[in-house]
Amino acid sequence: MAEREIRTRVAPSPTGDPHVGTAYQALFNYAFAKSRGGTFVLRIEDTDRARSTEASETAILDALRWLGLAWDEGPDVGGPHGPYRQSERTAVYREHVDRLLAEGHAYRCFCTRERLNALRTRQGASTGYDRHCRELDPVEAAARAAAGEACVVRMKIPTEGECVMHDLLRGGITREWSLVDDQVILKSDGFPTYHLANVVDDHLMGISHVIRGEEWINSVPKHLKLYEYFGWEPPVFCHLPLLRNNDSNKTKLSKRKNPTSIGYYRRAGFLPEALLNFLGMMGWVMPNGEEKFSLKEMVSNLELETISLGGPVFDTEKLKWLNGRYLRENLSADTLYDTLSGWALNREYLGKIIPLVQPRLETLADWGFLTAPFFADEVPVQAEDLVMKGKDQAELLTILQMTAWKLDEQRDFSAGAIETLFRELAEAFETKPRDFNVPFYVALSGSRVWTPLYESMEVLGSDMVRMRLRRALGVLGGVSGKKMKKLEKEYAARFGRRG
Repeated sequence: MAEREIRTRVAPSPTGDPHVGTAYQALFNYAFAKSRGGTFVLRIEDTDRARSTEASETAILDALRWLGLAWDEGPDVGGPHGPYRQSERTAVYREHVDRLLAEGHAYRCFCTRERLNALRTRQGASTGYDRHCRELDPVEAAARAAAGEACVVRMKIPTEGECVMHDLLRGGITREWSLVDDQVILKSDGFPTYHLANVVDDHLMGISHVIRGEEWINSVPKHLKLYEYFGWEPPVFCHLPLLRNNDSNKTKLSKRKNPTSIGYYRRAGFLPEALLNFLGMMGWVMPNGEEKFSLKEMVSNLELETISLGGPVFDTEKLKWLNGRYLRENLSADTLYDTLSGWALNREYLGKIIPLVQPRLETLADWGFLTAPFFADEVPVQAEDLVMKGKDQAELLTILQMTAWKLDEQRDFSAGAIETLFRELAEAFETKPRDFNVPFYVALSGSRVWTPLYESMEVLGSDMVRMRLRRALGVLGGVSGKKMKKLEKEYAARFGRRG
């Protein structure tokens, strides 16, 4: 058999800020493809129509370009296997679903959301689907669907036996088929789920190696079964270890404990070369043990089999140390001047800040004091300044923590949306908006006097705002243990379950 052309891909979902986990996976896919003279593909997986946005896609592409990860094929550069947005490939998926239905490998499911929810909560019942519609007559099912009855399409999974799969880093892995659900592959809105679209696209785009996070290992049996149904050769699977928070339990990296947006690190003054180098250190080391290395050096030395399975810790202090080395060792004075100018004095960013500052200027020297929080990672916050009229410290901690959770869920981070949220929260906590805002001025700027709060939060961005609130909570002693669980219950009672 002829050796396959090396083709890798990164396939982000445009549903939020560009995530460092996306950059981590993109880096290893890029480096492996380039090390073998192969092709690196960028595909946008935008089948979640409720959450996908054009703005998020643009931000992802911009962030990966900033890091220096150029793709050979993608939605903006084209290529022989397009389109590279899944939302533009629905006819392709429909064709493949019809084939599975015709060959008896899939079936239409008419179960309502209410029935499925009842199934999940029924005492003693499995959380998986009970295959209620699996034995429906296909002709009858097709007629019901044609008549307009809402349905999804599920793939048939064996009910007995084992799936034996191979991972490049872990070797053979066995899963009982009885533990694998009859996966939905086509939603009622006509869009595919990740599982079908992923397999169809990887095959049609000639992807030879699927290099992604280990959270997808449990999905491999479903994917292998689809490859089998279609009669296709599966790719090589390599599941990278998950990035971990630097906490006692080494939990999965999340925005609730760490800044996860690439944009945050760009805004906080990190160099793209340093951030890329740091991500390359996550689970892999250069053969000579050197921690500081370029993308070109990584390409020249990467062997996927040498990736460590130990959970790599995303330690921001280590990143700062590495970034400092780049600033001191890689940049001349002239280059540093140009880099600082591009970071701090670019017209786009200053254009957002000037309208907030200009009404408050008496001399040009006031610029420094008023704008310092826009150009800092951390701001000085004193516990005695974090106060809210009519609230004691325990109440303030509750308000700050619940507001932080609310901001975690806030998809629209415009000034108007933030103002609406804060007014609703002020009412919920029975305080005036002016009094409610005071500790947030302090947490975000280090002062009770600053530029307009909501507009300033929009400029800072969601990740920077969340990080500064976490630090302010830390200054007040934080919330942990039993108190945190109690607070989560109170939050659920007030605002519903955290999303």
